[in-house]
Amino acid sequence: MTNHNKPLIIGVSGASGLIYAVRALKYLLAADYEIELVASKSTYMVWQAEQETRMPSEPTTQEQFWREQAEVPLAGKLRCHPWSDVGANIASGSFRTLGMIVIPCSMSTVAKLAGGLSSDLLERAADVQIKEGRKLVIVPRETPFSLIHLRNLTTLAEAGVRVVPAIPAWYHHPQTIEDLVDFVVARTLDQLDIDCIPIQRWQGSK
Repeated sequence: MTNHNKPLIIGVSGASGLIYAVRALKYLLAADYEIELVASKSTYMVWQAEQETRMPSEPTTQEQFWREQAEVPLAGKLRCHPWSDVGANIASGSFRTLGMIVIPCSMSTVAKLAGGLSSDLLERAADVQIKEGRKLVIVPRETPFSLIHLRNLTTLAEAGVRVVPAIPAWYHHPQTIEDLVDFVVARTLDQLDIDCIPIQRWQGSK
């Protein structure tokens, strides 16, 4: 497991599949990581559409909201940032981090990152990781990919971004939706050398 001395940034964009962000938070906070979280403006609408739940905008209340969703009331450290606060600590390259995960990652976010555009704090924080040569992992959740999507993803991969599509495996014999989600989250965290999810890994054919 990597060190806990620096925070990890979690970006949540307006793609379907917010359960991926919730499960990532669940395991990271339980493992006592320090998380800086920023959700895009569209995330508020997705919560309403998928869960018929309103995500609060005030940072302290939003922290409580995410902890309730992840069922981790006390462990770890979590700080939430408004999507519009482009002056936040995570918007600066001088703020040291373990890296950043955008989970789930919309194709709109992919396009803006590939084009070097930063219209909100999530995009700015991700752009900072790229320019500083730090680890940025994105979890695109879209199907099918258009040629434009693929070209944008290729641009990011060429810039060193790790692309982990939300595609689960089946060799670990999943029994629940959470099992499928946790596999994707574990493979995402693998890119940052973080191992805090108890999944069955491939052991080879017997």
